[in-house]
Formats: sequence, structure tokens, C-alpha cells
Amino acid sequence: MIKSKIIMFSGYFACFSWVLVLMSLLFFGVNPCGAQENPLSLEIAISEAIGNNMLIQEAIEKQRAAMENEKSAAADLFPKLSAGYSYAQFKETPIVIFGGVDLPISDKDRFAWDVSIAQPLFTGFALTTRRKIAELGIRMSDIEKDQAVMDVTRDVKVGYFNILLAKRYLGVSDEAVKQLSAHVADAQQFYDQELIPQNDLLRSQVALAHARQNRVSAESILNVAVAAFNTILKRDIAQDTTIMEIAPSPPFHYDIAELFDLAMKYRPELKQLETAQAQAGLGIKMAQSNYYPKVYLTGRYEQIGDNLRATNNDFGNSYNTIIGAQAQWQFFEWGKTRADVNKATYEMKALEAKIDGIRDSIRLEVKNAYEKLMVAGENIKTAETALAQAKENFRITNLQYQQQVTTSTDVLDAQSFLTQAEMNYYSALYGYMISKATLVRAIGSNDACQSATR
Repeated sequence: MIKSKIIMFSGYFACFSWVLVLMSLLFFGVNPCGAQENPLSLEIAISEAIGNNMLIQEAIEKQRAAMENEKSAAADLFPKLSAGYSYAQFKETPIVIFGGVDLPISDKDRFAWDVSIAQPLFTGFALTTRRKIAELGIRMSDIEKDQAVMDVTRDVKVGYFNILLAKRYLGVSDEAVKQLSAHVADAQQFYDQELIPQNDLLRSQVALAHARQNRVSAESILNVAVAAFNTILKRDIAQDTTIMEIAPSPPFHYDIAELFDLAMKYRPELKQLETAQAQAGLGIKMAQSNYYPKVYLTGRYEQIGDNLRATNNDFGNSYNTIIGAQAQWQFFEWGKTRADVNKATYEMKALEAKIDGIRDSIRLEVKNAYEKLMVAGENIKTAETALAQAKENFRITNLQYQQQVTTSTDVLDAQSFLTQAEMNYYSALYGYMISKATLVRAIGSNDACQSATR
């Protein structure tokens, strides 16, 4: 009886312990068994990099600043309300002499306050033009943000594919070590049976040692690729980040003429310069506004008296309301306005020349990315055929070695050809994906790039 109670108590204790463990996992986020985080998909990696990138954060803050600048420019179109208060003490009582008689016109102490309102009626289109320039500033900040997002997206894709390529290299190195280890075992057996000379065995052992060194180098390349990827994502550089495999897409054929047209339409750098050109055109109009008069509608309420509230005035009315119009026209400034207009005009012409140069450089960038993509696509077909041939060659040569109708040198050569063929195949495969990411950035739009396939 006592024994059964002990067993029941042990069961309850074990159950209670598991409950505590599960609660700790839920509330404290403990990772059971030291399991690694889930592998990152490309989409999640891009989202994380965009959220953490400082250039994008800077672009967002510039965007907010541009929006506030537009609000400031819009506020200039509305009436301005102001207030003032003053106090003056005269040494002598102010007087006016009339018919030889001194007549006081004010107390020694004078208090005054006023409230004024001014509504601009016409400013030579300066205020409306300033607001349009500010609106274009918002568009400019949007474009800068889009450009930063595209740059980060490309960098993430390149880093992601470099990791996948490095993993493939490591896998090829592992396979080479495995194949050569099996070959060395065969060679050792043949040597023990005195079927091959010692130098054949030594040659195989040296090849295995070299393969192991290559494997270490491949692992180091993978670690560096992961560290570079962590840097893009703003993670700890030493974090063991894992990513998901991506099925390679079949090579596409693109219409290069359409790619040129799409780049002219979507490239953010070109949009940015075109927006700056529009701002420069408005800058000319802004400078020309000084040729015109400025007209304001004004209103004012004032009180003047001898007490703090300016409500008592023995020499006149203590309050008054004034409504009027005010015009200002500065028509001579020694050529300053003309110089400002000429300056804005030259700046616009400089932007026109810069846009032409940028268009040429974008076409060259698209052409370069297109050619690299086409070469990578053709290399995939060639490398795939070569890989199949290298696999068959190694299989036949290894069987012939088992039957002692070929030498160890032939096996080592066949294995070397196979390793190189696998390297070439994966280089072409992931090189195509990297080239495609570069082409998308050169165009300025992923969807537009897809529409150019034929």
C-alpha cells in the first residue's frame, strides 16, 4: 500500500515538473534542447533588412520632414494673427502748441496693445509656388525611400544566394571527401594484396588530404557568407543564421529594347532627377515673383491708455479698429532679381544635361546586367550536360578501378572532373539568380522585369 502511494506521488511529481517546464517555455521563451531558430525565407529576410536598415530609416525621417515642410508652405497661404504690447514713459508731458498755448496731448505714461491680422492677396505667385516645390519635396523623399528599399532588397537577395551557393560548395566538398575516402580504402586493400604500387596509394592519400583542406576552406567561405548576410540584416555578425532553400527558376529570355524602356520609366534615380528638374522650373517662377508687387489685406484692433489695460485715455478714444490694404513693390535691386532668375535657369539646364547622362549610364547598366544574365543562363545548360557526363565518367572509371583495368590516377582525375563540374553547375545556377536580382535593380521594378520576358 505504501509502495503504491509512493508510485502515485512520483507520478504526480513528474507531471507537475513537466507542467512547470512547459510554463517556463511559454512565459520565458526558453528554447528546448537548444533548437535553432526556424530557417529564414527570402521574403522574411528582405522584410527584416528593410525594417532594420539605417538608410531606409533616414529616408523615412526625410519623408516626414518633407511632409512638415509642405504643411509649413501651405500655412503661409492663410491669415497671420499677431499681438503686441508696449509701454513708454515720457520725461515731459507731450504737448502741442496752438495759438501760443501749450496743450497736452498725452499722459507721461503710455500703455498700448494691439491685435493684428494680415491675409496675403497676391505675392507674385511666390506662396503657391513654394507650396508646389514642397509637394515635390515629398515626392523626392518617397523616391529616396524606394531607392533605398530596392538597394537593400538586391543586397539581401545577393547575400541569400551566396549562402546557398556556399552551402552547395560545402556539400560538393563533403561528397569529394566521401568519394576519395572510399577510393583510399580500395587502394589500401589493393596495396595490401600487392596489386598496386605504394606510390599509387600515396597519391590517393594526398588527394584525400587535399579534399579535406578544400572542405575546410568551403566551410570558411560559408561562415563568411553568413556573416555578410547578418551584416545586411543588422544581426549579430556571429549569429548562426539559417535560410531556406529556393528552387532555381528556369532561365527566361528578355526583350532588351523593352528592358531599356522599363528602366527609363521605373528607375528611381531618374525619377529623382526629373523631380528635381520640376523643382528647378518652379524655382525660376519663384525667383520671378520678385518682379511683382506684394498685396496684403490687413486688420488691426488697438487700445491706448494710461493704465496697464490701456482702457483709460483722457486725450482721445482708448480703442480703435483699422481695416486696410497694403502693397509693397521693390522694383530696383541692382539686378538681384534678374541674377536669381538666371541662376535658377542655369541650374535647370544643368539638370537637363545630367538627366541625359544618367539615361546613358542606366542603359549601359541594364545592358551589362542583361548580358551577364544571358551568359549565366547558357552556362546552366552547358554545366548541366557536363555534370551528367562527369558523373557517368566517374562511375565507369571507379568500376574499372575495382576490376583493376585502370589506374588510381584515372580515378583521381575523374573525381576531380566531377568536383569541378559540380562547382561549375552550382556557380551557373546561383550566378543566374544573382544576375537576375541585379537586372531587377537595374530596371527598378521586379514586376516590370517579369513583363519583359518573351
